[in-house]
Amino acid sequence: MRYSQLFIPTLKETPSDAKVVSHQLLVRGGFMRQLGAGIYSYLPLLQRSVRKASAIVREEMEGIGAQEFFLPALNPREVWEASGRWSVMGDNMFRLKDRSGADYCLAMTHEEVFTAIARDELRSYRQLPQIWYQIQTKFRDEARPKSGLLRVRQFTMKDSYSFDVDQAGLDRAFEAHRQAYERIFSRCGLSFMQVDAHSGAMGGSASTEFMVRTEAGEDLVAHCATCGYAANTEKAESRAKPRPAKASAGSTEKFATPGVVTIEALSKDPFRVAAEDQLKTLVYIADSKVVLAVVRGDQTLSETKLQTATGATEVRPAKAEEIRVALGASPGSLGAVGITNVIVLIDRSLEGAADMVTGANQDGFHFRHVDVGRDVQGKIVDLRLVSADEGCIRCDGRLEIFKSLEVGHIFKLGTKYSVSMGAKVLDEGGKEVPIVMGSYGIGVERIVAAAIELSHDADGIRWPMSIAPYHVVILALQALDPEVAAAAETLSAALKAAGVEVLVDDRDERPGVKFKDADLLGIPVRIAIGKKSLAEGKVEWKRRGASKEAMELVALADVAARARALVLAEGGKLAS
Repeated sequence: MRYSQLFIPTLKETPSDAKVVSHQLLVRGGFMRQLGAGIYSYLPLLQRSVRKASAIVREEMEGIGAQEFFLPALNPREVWEASGRWSVMGDNMFRLKDRSGADYCLAMTHEEVFTAIARDELRSYRQLPQIWYQIQTKFRDEARPKSGLLRVRQFTMKDSYSFDVDQAGLDRAFEAHRQAYERIFSRCGLSFMQVDAHSGAMGGSASTEFMVRTEAGEDLVAHCATCGYAANTEKAESRAKPRPAKASAGSTEKFATPGVVTIEALSKDPFRVAAEDQLKTLVYIADSKVVLAVVRGDQTLSETKLQTATGATEVRPAKAEEIRVALGASPGSLGAVGITNVIVLIDRSLEGAADMVTGANQDGFHFRHVDVGRDVQGKIVDLRLVSADEGCIRCDGRLEIFKSLEVGHIFKLGTKYSVSMGAKVLDEGGKEVPIVMGSYGIGVERIVAAAIELSHDADGIRWPMSIAPYHVVILALQALDPEVAAAAETLSAALKAAGVEVLVDDRDERPGVKFKDADLLGIPVRIAIGKKSLAEGKVEWKRRGASKEAMELVALADVAARARALVLAEGGKLAS
């Protein structure tokens, strides 16, 4: 392809609204343009990379026996009502009405539609197992669309679904997907880790996220370098920093704390109660039930863990009037001492804690000498967010916490959807049983953005060979010189014949402009043809990102074979 014919609207300046590197470089390099908040048009170069990532995904999915579908993005309300998720998805789902007033949505995922097909078409265990997948546009009404392709309202997802007659079948399908995902992300040039995760609105018994460590990510991962334990902080567990052991100090005693409504205020004069010696009581509504969550004053509640502990579809902080009705006091004076009429959940780090201080459910008063086991009746569960440098739950190591970007997520759904939607088959004994399902997602554009976040420099992108828009860029440094132009054409033809994808910069521009644009675009191999080197029958060969000293003079006749070998060695796919 000739640069002069290809649409590549590069920019010299970084867009002011682009905060992460992948967003900046994709806009500056002419890969995409914004149409609206979280809505992007993919220009030719980006579309080539997205298609390559999609092709890798397809190859690996078909390698585990998956069959490709293409389902409607526009879904009627009824199919989502059948699973109970029409209301669960809340404001994240785009909803609309047709001309007759019927409700529809733009699908965020396709568990419901795939389950409906399985329900209507599968009858016997003999038809199982099945793995179905698609690569389809999805929609999500993000409240804060930002970071380019990392947080958008319209995106491309590979979503696949396994259907089995029992848990053992699901385990096999889950493991097949896990290994396929390892191959996909490795082939796309990503450095990634697998972490334990919360299933969220997807439901199910277990899930694993595939994460890329980058400051552009919005998830936090807790990781132990000693044993390899890794989990999203929404689910991660740790050995909490211990509170110095205290003996029981007798029965609880109410004392006045006028104007003291925060953990910090109670830790100062005149009371001087350390945060680790306080019980923080938070009031939530889990579906329609009031729940008290009790954590140590120096810890943070995980709402995700609270939702898991309650089994609720949705949890939210209680409103002030709801709190007063339940406990008779305002936030800042709340506690769980003696509470028996609502659900009380206590973080496990408080098990056996004695001589604590907590709100007395009377404005301006607290209790001291509170023993959790004696005075607070509730269920001990894991509720708190882990902190950096806490002990690993699996070994003697310490945890580090860092930002990560989710590129894939696999779920063991079990029978969540098959039961609610009536998807059943007859087992070997002739008994009707619900189909056991798994769900497996990959954000295709996130692969591309993650590759850029991981591999770039001050000059631009450094594409992995497998998803680069082109393998090689030829710079005709004196494009109007007949000899240089002819050499560029000859070399381009030789590269194409070898299956190497090549972009020829044939513009009448200064060499410096061409070098800068080549670095910005990030194509893996740059071949510069100038009159001086051409006189020796050679061209300048340079890998993107290599030092100036690494530039080589290569015989023109050797370039095509060398490029072909490099493309194959680095996981690129030759053009047919």
